[in-house]
Amino acid sequence: MSIYILAIESSCDETSASVCRDGVILSNVIAGQSVHEQYGGVVPELASRAHMQNIVPVVDKAIRDAGCSMEDLDAIAFTQAPGLIGALLVGAQFAKSLSLALDIPLIAVHHMQAHVLANLIPTVTNGQPDPKPSFPFLCLTVSGGHTQIVLCESPLSMKVIGETMDDAAGEAFDKSAKILGLPYPGGPLIDKYAREGNPARFKFPEPQIPGLNFSFSGLKTAILYFLQENTAADPQFVEKNLADICASIQHRIVTILLNKLKKAAIQTGVKDICIAGGVSANSGLRKALVEWGQQFRWNTFIPAFQYCTDNAAMIAITAYYKYQAGDFSPLRVEPTARAEW
Repeated sequence: MSIYILAIESSCDETSASVCRDGVILSNVIAGQSVHEQYGGVVPELASRAHMQNIVPVVDKAIRDAGCSMEDLDAIAFTQAPGLIGALLVGAQFAKSLSLALDIPLIAVHHMQAHVLANLIPTVTNGQPDPKPSFPFLCLTVSGGHTQIVLCESPLSMKVIGETMDDAAGEAFDKSAKILGLPYPGGPLIDKYAREGNPARFKFPEPQIPGLNFSFSGLKTAILYFLQENTAADPQFVEKNLADICASIQHRIVTILLNKLKKAAIQTGVKDICIAGGVSANSGLRKALVEWGQQFRWNTFIPAFQYCTDNAAMIAITAYYKYQAGDFSPLRVEPTARAEW
């Protein structure tokens, strides 16, 4: 008998639902929230309200796109942590209600674990299955709120061996964009302009943090002072050099990430290397990982673009492994804004 799982993701500002059958993604529906653009960042209360408006039509479309019915479902999965607590509550309560009404198991999923396992989602290119990493593998998870190096020994056994001590890589992109006067969300715009710029034009410092941990607060401050100094001399400095500035910022963030990843690969001896999280959609990071992989003889893996940003397919694939292990959650399980693995 096939196993059908409906998964719900509502940790931040995307409402998403996905159906998987035996670990194969049948649908992945995502509704974004443009309401936050005018505020320059996600407003938690507005995010919660938008989730309440979106969740029923998003789930309904996911079920229809998958070609199944509610009666076919064997489990309901949802993002338990981390995230905005109001947003998490919407998905959690909806999932609990369905679980109770259909009398099927409930599966709570950690958002960051799901980002890592996005690398295991079956995909096809030119009619052929794409290769997937073998265990153990290393995964660099980079998003707006997290930057971590994770050693993955099995789908349900992971260990964080390095993480940011302050800002995340995604924050460094977005805050740099804000300093440059770019609209929210700024990270993708830095990526866009960087493609036309010279990454060696301007030099930004690399934090000297021991071990496998990261720091981006000093880089952010260096960028701010750099722009203040140059715009004082020429008010049109940013406008004249935007592409080169963006390329130089992106180059430094990417090299900070990959230098630590290289160090982790040497320390662990692991050759299968992945990236995940919203920043893994960045074209500069994706290109650099492939190049470094060729140089250092890594086997590199990058999730399909649609599985990089927040999405329910990654919740579904994680729930599939948890279902196989019998790792179900009671109805009393509560979402939490912050949670260790």
